[in-house]
Amino acid sequence: MKLKICGLTKPEEAVLVAKAGADYAGIVMFFPKSKRNMEPEQATRILAALPKSVQSVAVVVSPTLEQVRIIEDLGFAMIQIHGAVESQVVETLKIPFIRAFNGETFAEIESYGAMKKCIGFVFDAAEPGSGKTFDWSVLKQVPRTDKLILLSGGLTTENVVKAMETVQPDGVDVSSGVEYTDGRPGKDPEKIASFAAKVKSFCD
Repeated sequence: MKLKICGLTKPEEAVLVAKAGADYAGIVMFFPKSKRNMEPEQATRILAALPKSVQSVAVVVSPTLEQVRIIEDLGFAMIQIHGAVESQVVETLKIPFIRAFNGETFAEIESYGAMKKCIGFVFDAAEPGSGKTFDWSVLKQVPRTDKLILLSGGLTTENVVKAMETVQPDGVDVSSGVEYTDGRPGKDPEKIASFAAKVKSFCD
């Protein structure tokens, strides 16, 4: 079971994610609407603190060709694409990508499944980053191939085991579920450790 922790906002969180044994670390880029949005300079510092054992993922919404080139130049291992995206952007990618599906419609899944650069899919709630879950049963209609299946959307220490049992994904993706709830910004070390422990115990 793969573990992806998303929405990193400072180098210290990169260390926490690695310590927890995460496989992927997500950094939101070029999406000012998100409180977790990072500028290239900030992303550079986080990436520098991230061990090679954790693959870096730039999380974007409808990226432009220029934004993708910046992400590639920063040294991200892969990119996670939400929203509409021009075919030219996908076709000229120099790094692998994960296609995000928000909500319960998967009309494009077959076409993306045929792309070699697309290594997998992440399934999120209609409003990504909202901390809300969705009807996991709809994922039964998603064909299982060699593509990575990641489940996201409102996952917490309390519901991640049920989510893994229900969906049987290849991995889980968490962001708000491991953040402080007392008003402080950023990730809670205790919640990260607890969430990671639940994921690991599920595999044992």
